[in-house]
Amino acid sequence: MSLVNFGRSMPKLKALFGIRGRLILLALILVLPLMVDRVRVLENTRVKQVEQAAHELSELARHTADSQREIISTVQAVLKSSAYIYAAAAQQGRGCAIMRASLRVDLPWIRSISILGTEGKIQCSTTPSIVGLDLSDRDYFRHALEFHEFNLSDYIFSRAANLPTIIAAYPVSAVDGGPEAVIIAAVDLKWMSQLMTDRISRAGVSVFLVDSTGVILAARPEHQSLIGQPLKDTSLLEAVAHKEINLNRDSGSISFMSADGERKAVSFAKVADTKARLIVSINEAQLLGDIDRDILNAYIQLGIVGLLALLGAWIVGERLIIRPIRAMTDTANRFGKGDLSARVSSAGMPQEFAPLTRAFNVMASQLAEREREMVAANDRLTVMASIDVVSGLANRRGLQSRLEFEWMKALQTESGLSLMMIDVDHFKLFNDTYGHPEGDACLSRIGETLSAIANETSGFAARYGGEEFCLLVPNTDAAAAMQIGERVRAQVERLRIPHSMSASKVITVSVGVASISPSDAQPQDDLIEAADAALYAAKRRGRNTVIEHALIRATDQAVSLAS
Repeated sequence: MSLVNFGRSMPKLKALFGIRGRLILLALILVLPLMVDRVRVLENTRVKQVEQAAHELSELARHTADSQREIISTVQAVLKSSAYIYAAAAQQGRGCAIMRASLRVDLPWIRSISILGTEGKIQCSTTPSIVGLDLSDRDYFRHALEFHEFNLSDYIFSRAANLPTIIAAYPVSAVDGGPEAVIIAAVDLKWMSQLMTDRISRAGVSVFLVDSTGVILAARPEHQSLIGQPLKDTSLLEAVAHKEINLNRDSGSISFMSADGERKAVSFAKVADTKARLIVSINEAQLLGDIDRDILNAYIQLGIVGLLALLGAWIVGERLIIRPIRAMTDTANRFGKGDLSARVSSAGMPQEFAPLTRAFNVMASQLAEREREMVAANDRLTVMASIDVVSGLANRRGLQSRLEFEWMKALQTESGLSLMMIDVDHFKLFNDTYGHPEGDACLSRIGETLSAIANETSGFAARYGGEEFCLLVPNTDAAAAMQIGERVRAQVERLRIPHSMSASKVITVSVGVASISPSDAQPQDDLIEAADAALYAAKRRGRNTVIEHALIRATDQAVSLAS
């Protein structure tokens, strides 16, 4: 009884595990696209985080550089106003006292303001202890005195305060009526460092303000001990300098591998009108640690799921789908190799493949019938492909085929072969004067004339291209070929096709004749080239004429002679 019940259940089981059920099973196994999508999302997230961090660093660098520039601009404004005050009071002999009395006390980033005479010694200062100090060797002093403009020094070690600083200088002579003197201000770099700390609070970020030689001018509190020292991470500085040169811009972002093997994201910005640059960097490993771990786990899961998917797809696909498809493929290959009787047997095929096998067999029968029709059509097309529509003669392809045939025939019979190259004289002028429709009609009439002559001489006429025609005549020597050529020229002239731009006022042709007794060692192209050379000679002699080019065959090679 159980066997009977099982037999009755077989159709249901087959339906359950038919092609649709198998495809569903494969879809359940092949969750690979979902995993790939997950990895793609994680990778995109990683890229976006890198881009966002780079953008944030770039903005931080730019904003901090702008803030530094604000300080320098304020110092410049203070120096200019102090220069005006000093210049006005100097005429009364009270320049130093009035300048010191008018100095603002709410500018903590200015350590001191001093007046230098033309010899470079401090004559007046808000710090009296440095009066008399000689600064004539400083570049900023000489620049201000020579060019009469505001300038800012690189990092220097202050002789007065024995501290790292930068000096802003402004010539008093830039003020109308001002004496030859230079007013300078020492900028407190601690205030710059505090400003950088206020602006950039992201943990793990390294921020440095460096001069053109790479000496640190300002840094955050954790790096205060580095102020006045060369930048330790020289690879960072070189990378920033290289990026600036290549991009020719004042700010930007880069990513590079440092000497310790860590990838860093760096943004940089120049402080306008100075040689200083602000560098902000962060370790990408710290920034992307979590997302990198998620991506690694996703790749591991992807590998496991992919392995299971491949195993399941191989087992299920090979047994339930690939074998039937392989049988149909083998039949299709047999059919493609020319076995038009090949058909697919539905024996042993899953039920769902039955409509496909029937459709395949019907298609094979129809293709076999169409194959026979295409063979006949190709034969017709081969003939049509060798015909020139305008003249009704064979085209260049047809001429080549006929030349090969006549050449082989002449070799076997040891007979002569002649070729005439015929060119319509001044045909371009005819087209320009009468139009292309009349030009086509003219070529058609010439084609009819050549066709008649070819029939009478057992020859073969063809249109070689444009206004050029050919007449291939077998079993003909040079003398007979010249007569046929003259006949062609005369009959075309007798057509009396009007041509007002021609000397004879009618359409005429030039004919080049070449005759040969073919040999195995001589190429067919020699005959064409000889006829073409004779045609060229006919044109040179005034057109509407026939010229012969004789080919003489030696024992071991061919020699061409023009008559």
